[in-house]
Amino acid sequence: MKLYYSPGACSLAPHIVAREAGIALELEQVNIKTKRTGHDADFWQINPKGSVPVLELDTGEVLTEGPAIMQYLADLKPECKLAPANGTLPRYRLQAWLGFINSEVHKSYSPLFQLSTPEGTRSERRAALHKHYALLERQLAVQPWLNGDDFSAADAYLFTVTNWASYVHLDISPYSAIVAFQQRVAERPHVQAAMDAEGLTHKPAA
Repeated sequence: MKLYYSPGACSLAPHIVAREAGIALELEQVNIKTKRTGHDADFWQINPKGSVPVLELDTGEVLTEGPAIMQYLADLKPECKLAPANGTLPRYRLQAWLGFINSEVHKSYSPLFQLSTPEGTRSERRAALHKHYALLERQLAVQPWLNGDDFSAADAYLFTVTNWASYVHLDISPYSAIVAFQQRVAERPHVQAAMDAEGLTHKPAA
């Protein structure tokens, strides 16, 4: 299988899940601005949505959207406990966390990366992120991982997007449980291997 990714983008989350599950992936970097891959292919032809991640299966089919890719990979190796069994309440809780991170946290960061975003919108998005992190802080203050005692796909996703905080000048230092969470994830050997492969540092956002 092949993962199309951009260093440090949301595609880092399925990359982490794959390494945590012991699944070997071929990696192909995508230039998000030019929409060309490392082999100079037209990325629009691979994913008409134009965004990473994309997982190309051995059959040649492609799967898009990070939460779907992470669950697909996790289900290939259920013994790794990266996603609870399908049809169980813990699985639906995992999907709820993935949905929250995707629609609320991830999308609140997106406008902050655009130079054209008005300051009023930036302030509103930062305020939204602080609200979201206050909720996440309460969850992580009482348990090590979002979905309980086991590191899951949701933790890989939260770690990935929270690493963007320093790039957009969002101060998360008041959230001690979040800061501790970022450090715990950053210290995981498979997370370090994924970040090394993407040319990233291990320093968590703060």
